[in-house]
Amino acid sequence: MDARDSELKKELNATLQARRELGEEYEPALVDSFLEKVDQRIDGAVERRVRRQFAEQQMVAARDGRSSGATDSWGERFGFGIVSLVLAVPLSAIGAGTAHLPGLLASWAGIVGVNVVQAARTNPGLFVGRRRKSSRDGDWED
Repeated sequence: MDARDSELKKELNATLQARRELGEEYEPALVDSFLEKVDQRIDGAVERRVRRQFAEQQMVAARDGRSSGATDSWGERFGFGIVSLVLAVPLSAIGAGTAHLPGLLASWAGIVGVNVVQAARTNPGLFVGRRRKSSRDGDWED
């Protein structure tokens, strides 16, 4: 029994003692008072539990950061692709106008690099070796 339970037990004993001393006419008021204290204890315990669970969820979310793939919506990926293509036009023009073919290739290497990094971030298993089915025995191999 912890301190809060012993405190509640003392309250109950005090309420029962007051009922004996004051008589039955005060019983409803004494019971209501005791029940109000019990409700406050329950509310406090529930509030602490909810706050603790909320804090734990926040810690897990902060630790994991954004879970890859789960929080990236199709719209985000589509938007990134559109922005990448829109920016590719002026970058290609600048690269080709400044350094001709090497400049064009360098600008497109940068565009492709940024898109590869974005794809790897949103799909961590994308560039991992794929498993293929063996034609002999139907087993999977790397």
